[in-house]
Amino acid sequence: MAWTQTDLDRIDRAIATGELTVRFADGKTVTYQSATDLERRRQMISRALEDASSTPRTSRTIFASFAKE
Repeated sequence: MAWTQTDLDRIDRAIATGELTVRFADGKTVTYQSATDLERRRQMISRALEDASSTPRTSRTIFASFAKE
């Protein structure tokens, strides 16, 4: 599932109000067992959004050059 900022906002709202049931942007409703489960899901969604918005890293190879004098 591709997470959205709206999903993260809904998790935050549930945590703030003490609710354990969240309806996500895709229409699915999930009831979590505890506030700890909500926090874990929040961290997961937050990381996914950060990864999706970050620029891809490019790799490059650097070769050293040595000369005798």
